[in-house]
Amino acid sequence: MHELSLINNLLGKIESVVKANGGKRAVAVEVWLGALSHLSRDRFADYFEEFSRGTAAEGAWLDIQMSDDTDDPNAQQILLRNIEVEIEEETP
Repeated sequence: MHELSLINNLLGKIESVVKANGGKRAVAVEVWLGALSHLSRDRFADYFEEFSRGTAAEGAWLDIQMSDDTDDPNAQQILLRNIEVEIEEETP
């Protein structure tokens, strides 16, 4: 399924950003769904919830932006627009 591949790719990017920033987990995730990604807002949210279990993205608040521009070069993609990361506290 094209959609699951896109979501797994997105989750991999989120894990990378969290790790690169010394983070514990993603608190909020802003994504952009291309017009040809074949995902509705609700379907994406359901998939995200299901496939993020056990990852740094589990439980993250989602801000989902939808595109209706089928001519956009990223129309078949899911783009990570922004991420808020909870940083692990250092112990003295």
